[in-house]
Amino acid sequence: MSTTITRWHCALLILYGITALAAADLDPREVKVGNLIYADDKTSVCFSDRFLTTVETEAGINTQKRMHAVRLGREDELMGVPFVVMNGQNEFTLPSGERTLLKRYLENGGFLLASAGCSAEQWSASFRRELEAVFGAGCLKPIAADHPLFNTLFTIGEPALKHGGNAQFEGLFLDGRLACLFSKEGLNDTEHTQGCCCCGGNEVRKAEEIVANALVYALVE
Repeated sequence: MSTTITRWHCALLILYGITALAAADLDPREVKVGNLIYADDKTSVCFSDRFLTTVETEAGINTQKRMHAVRLGREDELMGVPFVVMNGQNEFTLPSGERTLLKRYLENGGFLLASAGCSAEQWSASFRRELEAVFGAGCLKPIAADHPLFNTLFTIGEPALKHGGNAQFEGLFLDGRLACLFSKEGLNDTEHTQGCCCCGGNEVRKAEEIVANALVYALVE
């Protein structure tokens, strides 16, 4: 684990010192994660942030214990966090300004975890359309279960679904760097949220561990 911590501190110097991610606004001793507000007023309401405590406990990385609302249309907010979660269930369209800032954010070292709540097909279709509008058709590529992200903090193996089968992940790669992890089945981890359920959606098992892995991966790779 000491190797992970050393690599994390190196990554912080890169993310907060060299890229455009507003270093002056971040405390290098505590990682801040954003919960995106997108398409003007849409955001996740049942995405568990327990993974933040898990990362601190298991990796020794200091994290703020709650995700912070971050508006995709506000550059000062978006560029102030190294990792953002985009989640929802309904169809949406991003305004042109949000598309522009999303592109800038990802190209400058930010990481996006995108997940359809309750395995909502309409949300996944909207997300794929919007990402392709920014980065071109076919920009999302399959990510195999042996990708390093799935072994960064926890060893996931074949990521199973709650109602059978294995999850299929896709990602956006920019200059060889994984900048976005996308799950159409859902990484909400509703078992660790109050007043939330998946309404029959086929969520990913070990969602907490996978999201924790993604955060650590984003910081150290």
